[in-house]
Amino acid sequence: MLKNYFVKTLVFTVFSLISFTSLKAENHDTLTTKHDENHETSENSEYDPIPVIMHHIADAHDWHFFDYNGHAFSMPLPIILWTDNGLVTFMSSEFHHDNSGEHIVERKDMRFIKFNEKIYSLKIGAPAGFSYDTTTPVLDLSITKNVFSMLMSVVIILFVFFKTAGHYTKNGAVAPKGIASFMEPLILFVRDDIAKVNIGEKKYMKFMPYLLTIFFFIWFNNLLGLIPWIGGANVTGNIAVTLVLAIFTMIITNINGNKEYWGHIFWMPGAPVPVKIMLIPIELVGVLIKPFALMVRLFANITAGHIVVLSLLSLVFIFKNASLGAVSVPFALFISVLELLVAFLQAYVFTMLSALFIGTAVAEHEHH
Repeated sequence: MLKNYFVKTLVFTVFSLISFTSLKAENHDTLTTKHDENHETSENSEYDPIPVIMHHIADAHDWHFFDYNGHAFSMPLPIILWTDNGLVTFMSSEFHHDNSGEHIVERKDMRFIKFNEKIYSLKIGAPAGFSYDTTTPVLDLSITKNVFSMLMSVVIILFVFFKTAGHYTKNGAVAPKGIASFMEPLILFVRDDIAKVNIGEKKYMKFMPYLLTIFFFIWFNNLLGLIPWIGGANVTGNIAVTLVLAIFTMIITNINGNKEYWGHIFWMPGAPVPVKIMLIPIELVGVLIKPFALMVRLFANITAGHIVVLSLLSLVFIFKNASLGAVSVPFALFISVLELLVAFLQAYVFTMLSALFIGTAVAEHEHH
């Protein structure tokens, strides 16, 4: 039964994440009108690590593996756009450089341009080059690198849990082997040290599917983000992903909140009436601050780790001194190993705080 709850919750969570994170907001204030001006560098210019770092931690419409002999090896991903003319789909490999140096795809009556990993539709008859005056916004529902990585993590998680469940189905209470022996202590850890402690013996089982889902979803994606080529996607460093996870926690917490939970928010017991009135807006803000803290904590910690590693490696190019690699590379390696601990720790913290918030909402206080 627990396996079925886990699978249902996982599928719901992932598809909600995919729907949310695939919507690309248009930011007209941060982009310039010329692609060449944004990327043009001279041989004598100073190396600027910021664009390189931001490119590596940002989402993308293809999966770049490596460069060799001036050629980029990457895996194209599906582009799914909703335009004024309906649904348009094609592969990201169809983008090519036109005479103005822009990444474009041409269709019968439409032309699409990719600028800073955002896709725009050019108006019919518009001149070459990128300009806001000649573009039309599109709804981007593409399978991006982060979305593909989430789907990959789902496949891995389902495989691991079905293998674990299969062992107990066949062997009962026999000591686990293989994957099951690795997963059992982790599942018991979530149950005994997170769910029971924060929610209580009576009600913790109701929330175990959700807690197991977010713990392993965050942990597995954190680990995949540390693997070059195969992984490398910054899923939990995407604030849209952490926002959705935090919203799930907020919804589950408030839906299951009992009479005492809401009573402490809207009419604090034991406080004078004027104080109660003043506390109501503060308590309501607190309902939003809790998931906001969850969102920012996970996003900031995962993103910071990637930025630190890339910053250390950039020192060689900033100072144009290869000998600095003797210092920066070992430090970057140390941070990368430390990120293995951070990957688990952030999954634990998010799950523990979610259980704590849920436990606060469902707790039954004794009255004397």
